[in-house]
Amino acid sequence: MPILKGLWAGSFVTVVAAMTFAVTAVTSSANAEDKVTERTITVSATGIAEAEPDQARITSGVTTEAATARDALTNNSEAMNKVIAALKEKGIDPKDIQTASFNVEPVMEYAKDGQPPKLRGYRVSNQVVVLVRDLDNLGTVLDDLVAAGANQVHGLAFEVSKAETLKDEARKNAIANALRRARLLAAAAGAEVGEVVQISEETTPDMPMTYAAPRFAKAQASVPIERGTSKLEARVTTTWRLK
Repeated sequence: MPILKGLWAGSFVTVVAAMTFAVTAVTSSANAEDKVTERTITVSATGIAEAEPDQARITSGVTTEAATARDALTNNSEAMNKVIAALKEKGIDPKDIQTASFNVEPVMEYAKDGQPPKLRGYRVSNQVVVLVRDLDNLGTVLDDLVAAGANQVHGLAFEVSKAETLKDEARKNAIANALRRARLLAAAAGAEVGEVVQISEETTPDMPMTYAAPRFAKAQASVPIERGTSKLEARVTTTWRLK
């Protein structure tokens, strides 16, 4: 009789373990089913808003050469001081003039007969970035830069001063485009777009694109300037539940 009792007890433990495993398996299966039945759709879209630039940045400076580094530096400093003074005389705020690069390098002369190169002198380059807040004076500023001694102009970029605020319209357009595409795709699959699950915006440095517009700067500008129109772009990725 004790032997039968021990066997029965062992069988009971086995049965309990089996039942526990079965319950766990059913629970895991239910959780997996819940995850599978949650259907979503994710769409990325871009929105664009247009704005007229109201300021510009000019990269300009002076490059000089001389037999010695000291002479090249002295000549460059004298010329650059005249350029900066001319900018300030045009009403450019000192805080809108920033040194962008300064280089001193040897200038080598290479012989055609295979002889070793010889040191011909030194070259000094000093570049500044100038923010022009009044575009009506932009042409005159460019003309005065060259007249003051600037022999390098590497770039001219138009900007929108309130780009971040104006970009809100591009964000709205991006969401509208994403929703339109989501509804189109969902309808094709026999579903409907439900509530929003997640919205994320792709953040990248603003690089406004500029295209030509049929409007020119005023005639009194020494250098003809066409400011065009800047495109402010926003990109979003949105996820919705499907019904």
